[in-house]
Amino acid sequence: MATVNSIRNELIEKILSIRNKDFLVALDKLISSSSSESNVIELTEEQRIMLEMSNQDIKNGKLISQEAMDKRNLEWLNEM
Repeated sequence: MATVNSIRNELIEKILSIRNKDFLVALDKLISSSSSESNVIELTEEQRIMLEMSNQDIKNGKLISQEAMDKRNLEWLNEM
């Protein structure tokens, strides 16, 4: 699997070989917009409520292990 640095270096090499100005401008806009948009995630009110409910479950010890959840899921699937 490629490392972040190797991917970055490969992209830089490819960008350096591009001679089409319009393509470079479009690429610049794409990179600029994706980096600024990825920092903020807007949640709906329903998502906020669900996260708060999850936090309350954690505080109250209402947890289940992944193994137990997998077992429940298999039992449920076998009932169908």
